[in-house]
Amino acid sequence: MNVALSPLAATPATAQNSWLNIGIFALFVAVTMVVVFRASRNTKTAADYYAGGRAFTGPQNGIAIAGDYLSAASFLGIAGAIAVYGYDGFLYSIGFLVAWLVALLLVAELLRNTGKYTMGDVLSFRMKERPVRTAASLSTLAVTFFYLLAQMAGAGGLVALLLGISSKTGQAVVIAVVGALMIVYVLVGGMKGTTWVQIIKAALLIAGAFVMTVWVLGMYGFNLSGLLGHAADVAGPSVLDPGAQYGKTGTSKLDFISLGIALVLGTAGLPHVLMRFYTVPTAKEARRSVVWAIWLIGLFYLFTLVLGYGAGALVGPDVIKEAPGGVNSAAPLLALEIGGPLLLGFIAAVAFATILAVVAGLTITASASFAHDIYANVIKKGKVDDKNGEVKVARITAVVIGIVSIFGGIAANGQNVAFLVALAFAVAASANLPTLLYSLFWKRFNTNGALWSIYGGLAITIVLIVFSPAVSGNKEAMFPALDFALFPLKNPGLVSIPLSFLLGYIGTVVSKDKTNEEKYAEMEVRSLTGAGAEKAVSH
Repeated sequence: MNVALSPLAATPATAQNSWLNIGIFALFVAVTMVVVFRASRNTKTAADYYAGGRAFTGPQNGIAIAGDYLSAASFLGIAGAIAVYGYDGFLYSIGFLVAWLVALLLVAELLRNTGKYTMGDVLSFRMKERPVRTAASLSTLAVTFFYLLAQMAGAGGLVALLLGISSKTGQAVVIAVVGALMIVYVLVGGMKGTTWVQIIKAALLIAGAFVMTVWVLGMYGFNLSGLLGHAADVAGPSVLDPGAQYGKTGTSKLDFISLGIALVLGTAGLPHVLMRFYTVPTAKEARRSVVWAIWLIGLFYLFTLVLGYGAGALVGPDVIKEAPGGVNSAAPLLALEIGGPLLLGFIAAVAFATILAVVAGLTITASASFAHDIYANVIKKGKVDDKNGEVKVARITAVVIGIVSIFGGIAANGQNVAFLVALAFAVAASANLPTLLYSLFWKRFNTNGALWSIYGGLAITIVLIVFSPAVSGNKEAMFPALDFALFPLKNPGLVSIPLSFLLGYIGTVVSKDKTNEEKYAEMEVRSLTGAGAEKAVSH
């Protein structure tokens, strides 16, 4: 159980088996392409393309939600963070999981009863439609862009490790291939195809993590204490204590609080998660979806605890940080250490599937928001044909988003993907969640308040991110050679979320717009009881 890989040995060891890894990748892509093409046969209307015909059961959708939510950050970033930082790395998992209680209790059922395809449907229900839909769509595009950057960066680091590609040019080609496959999935299969890809990916990911967890624990006689003790021997006792990553200064402690708030509140505002609630036939099934997702996601995060400490003990933090992909290489390197090239190939294919499934879900969400909210309801004022107009625009938008995400992913290559996802959560928690909650629960809330909370939350979050240490001012920043870090926290949630709630309140109070009490009453009855919801989504 000694560290068997040196920084120099990691790349050749994987490169020698590159054809095996590529073969497993190709098999997954071939199987999922068959599934996507079969699903495309029944994709005829906007409801089919955006919501999979609302034909998925609660358990099916719950597995797909887990597949959508357990991203490259979960599998690669968190395992790496635990391997290098120990206890503090696991705190990501806690935030990601607890967040689902907010989604279950506050938004899942209410959203399914009130909306049709997108978050803009809910926000515009009792507001002035065109300005609110425009704002909701822009916020959706911002969140999905940050999330897509994380997945693309993860793809570059992962395949760099597997194929021994150390050059930025080679990694850029890999990112472009991921983007091209993502575009094909979304163009051909729509939400049905994307959902089945996510279901397959979730099953593979959880099964692969389970096998590795049992394998690692078996090496220590199924004694978790023995594993933790060996990790402490290799990496130092600090990996078992809080504070290795966030406890060094008062600012870093505030940064952790800010991160935790963003993770817990951000999930309920993530557009690609919210859109999944429309793929089931009833609000009851939406609630069942979340319960299934909580169980599966919680189980997976318990696995990441073992995988992270296993990588720290058996591979070593120094080797992980020096490997192509940095901390994101922990799980693949652990697979190589315990199971050799075959297990590495399988785990790598699972990680690759993870990235493909998540980026497909993000892309269809962003394209649906633009086509349904901006094109169909703002530009065309609702007078557009489902099949030939709105869906066609959604497909064109998917191509554009795919191309933009490829270039963005190349620019973000090398960043810790868990950090990039945390930024997406901050935008979702600041720009989307306050507006959703005010719309559902505050009678006086009006169009002006919605615009203030969305645009204000979005602007504040992005400005704070740009001027944070995550972007400049230190060697771990996105631009280490520059220094314009005026805001001390890497994650802005602690400041941006309360300010966004405040802006929504102030915008409503100072506005002379009167509340449409009849519309609010209808929305309240529909969201809480489901009465009239099926009629709303059938036309």
